Order: sequence, then C-alpha cells, then structure tokens
Amino acid sequence: MVPWKRKVICLMGATATGKTDIAVDWATRYPFDIVSVDSAMVYRHMNIGTAKPHPTVLQQVPHRLIDILEPTARYSVADFCTDALREINTIYSAGRIPLLVGGTMLYFHALQQGLAALPPANEQIRQQLTQDAAHFGNEVLHQRLQKIDPKAAQHIKPTDGQRLQRALEVFLITGKPISALQRRTTKADQYAFINIVMIPDARRQLHQRIAQRFQHMLARGLVEEVEQLRNDYHLSLELPAMRAVGYRQVWQYLDGRYDWDTMRAKALAATRQLAKRQITWLRSWANVHRYPTDPMELLATST
Repeated sequence: MVPWKRKVICLMGATATGKTDIAVDWATRYPFDIVSVDSAMVYRHMNIGTAKPHPTVLQQVPHRLIDILEPTARYSVADFCTDALREINTIYSAGRIPLLVGGTMLYFHALQQGLAALPPANEQIRQQLTQDAAHFGNEVLHQRLQKIDPKAAQHIKPTDGQRLQRALEVFLITGKPISALQRRTTKADQYAFINIVMIPDARRQLHQRIAQRFQHMLARGLVEEVEQLRNDYHLSLELPAMRAVGYRQVWQYLDGRYDWDTMRAKALAATRQLAKRQITWLRSWANVHRYPTDPMELLATST
C-alpha cells in the first residue's frame, strides 16, 4: 500500500463542466494546493479564451502551472511531467495535498502511465524543420517521416505540424525512430493517483454550456485578446498557443477567412469535438471515481 502522504488527487473532466469552480471550493475547505493540468493556461496573456480563473480567484487560491510561459514558447508533455512532479514534491514538503485539475488528458495519462524517454529539443534542428515546413510544406515532411519511421507516419497526420516535426527531430538527434523510443517509458509510480472524473450525463446540456461560455468569451473581448496577442508577439498558427480551440478560429476571422457567424460556428464545433475526445478518454480510464464524491474520504480509503 502506498502511504497516505504520497497520494495525489486528480480532478478530470470535459471542457465547460465546471472543474475550476469545484477545485476552488475544495481548496478553500481542505488542505489542497491546485496544480493546473491545461496545455493552454500555461501561457500568459491568454485569459479569456482559456477560461482562466479570474485574478482575484488566483490570488485567493493560487494555481500552479498557470501563466508560466510566453505565447511564443513550446511546451511539451515531458515539460509538463517535469514541472508537475516538481510542484507535487513542493506541495508535500509544505505539508499539503496536491490537487491536479484540468482537461488535458494527455498530460494526466503521461504523468500516471509513463512517458517515453525522448531527447530534449534541439533548437537548431527545430528551426531548420520549421523552415522546411514553410518552404516545402508538411506533406514533404510527412514523406520523409514515412521513409524513416512508417509506424509513426501512420499515426501522425500531415496536418499535425508539431508532432510531425518532433518525430523528425527525434530521429535526427538520436538516429532512432520515435515509435521505437516511445515504447520505453518511465512513470511517477511513487505516487497513488486518485482520479475523480466529471462526465456530463446529457450531451445536449454540455453543448448548451459550451455555447453559453463561448458567447460570454466573445462578450468579454476574446477577439480583442487575440488582436493584442498578434500585435505584441511574433505568432503564427503553427505555434501550440494559437492551436488552442477558439484562438485559431478568431485568428482566421481576423485574417478575413471567416465572417463572424462562421467563426463562431467553427469555434463551437471544435470545442464540442474537444469535449467528445475528452469524454472518450475519461470513459476508458480504469479505477476512477465519478463526481460527486468526498475527496477526503477517498484520501483515507484509496491505496
């Protein structure tokens, strides 16, 4: 049995299900420190479109791994695992309990189930691949990947520029296919993860919440937020920050590719697809507890 003090609570759920409100409530009643598990909230100045907690909330109940990077940065799954484990250790050192909250299921999975021991990024190689993608296109890069790693090429689409370039980068650094290296994993097995999931009972109700939330984002100034980011940073749609749901569609609206109604419709469709993928992950997860449940009771009884 893993000792009680090594347990980590994970509150996982689809977008727009109210995870943040529940986590904040728990953190005000129990000795929990929140660690954000969100691939978009790591970026500064991306507040409205990520549904980031209000600054007054963050001041009262701090969330770790929020606002740690500029929007031009790239943040990998490996980066998250390193940062999350550091924060978990720090929380335990302070005599408190880690509460991981978010909807980036790949982060949860990598932290709990293991992550391939891949090499760190090589900036020179990455810049060359970015230039090749801009000059020749992702289709040519995908053909390169098919020659050196057919297995990876089957799972990585030509449109997924970030994963495509990473697979090529790993091969250029190590001389080995990324598909082979990914079979060697390490995981945080020194912790017992208690997974509490939020799965909506009615899909229609979730879609209504998604629509209401996006309308609220637009009213709060999402378009202006994206405009400000474009003015302040050298950004492109290939950067992970601008691949976030909502930001990409507003960017294309500002470029004149979509009218207002089309932008809104495409953003809602993309958000619903994200929610569907998240729910699929949650339903396939073993040993989970459905919300509502008492986290302190789980801490006392779970191994």
